[in-house]
Amino acid sequence: MTDSLRFACTGCGKCCTGHHVPLTLAEARRWADNDGQVVVLIEAFVADGPGMPVEQRDHVLRRSYPVPCGDSEIRVSVTFAAFNPGRCRNLDDNDLCTIYDQRPLVCRIYPVEINPHIPLRPASKDCPPEAWQQGPELIHGRQLVDAGLEALVQASRQADREDIAAKVAVCQALGMTTSALKGNGFTAYLPDMGAFAAALAQEPEDDQAQWTLHVEDVPMVASLQELGLRITNEPPVYYAFIGF
Repeated sequence: MTDSLRFACTGCGKCCTGHHVPLTLAEARRWADNDGQVVVLIEAFVADGPGMPVEQRDHVLRRSYPVPCGDSEIRVSVTFAAFNPGRCRNLDDNDLCTIYDQRPLVCRIYPVEINPHIPLRPASKDCPPEAWQQGPELIHGRQLVDAGLEALVQASRQADREDIAAKVAVCQALGMTTSALKGNGFTAYLPDMGAFAAALAQEPEDDQAQWTLHVEDVPMVASLQELGLRITNEPPVYYAFIGF
């Protein structure tokens, strides 16, 4: 990444195609109310142990929640995302967003990264080269220039922190209690949206549901079991394990 970066959207619609868009809790409710499908993505780590990226310690701790796992404890991070395996359901025939004024926070922030430990790299984005050759300065001296955009980034990070307990409660209410180890993979669920909406409408309960880690690496399984963690490597039925 250079110390200076410009950006102007070309309206190509590529960022709205084939991407599952992370949603805040309130946005997930609206998505469900509008007959959209939500995908639930879960990863976990042991505080100051396996799965925790030391360089991102503060960031991952703030957006995670402690849950029981076997005789020990893990911290889970849960993402509710708009399920978009193809074109976003809100794109019109001209690749324009039909909910532009109410679009999710992450869409408003794009192409900026929300994780403070991930630099903005044009090569990792779907935008055409000309998008980075025009428009106002976006990054200067590795700092985000637009104060309004910076406020949106901070709002997204804050929502991650405020929503995590309720997201975990929804997962537990729907039996979505198998995670993967951060850095090794994640688990993905496609819940029934009627049940998902009902769980969202409930008051979160202080449920001490047992969680499980899906791990397929045999040496890693043994080391995690030594920590008293509950592990499975059985083929999943109600979720997908996406390994790295």
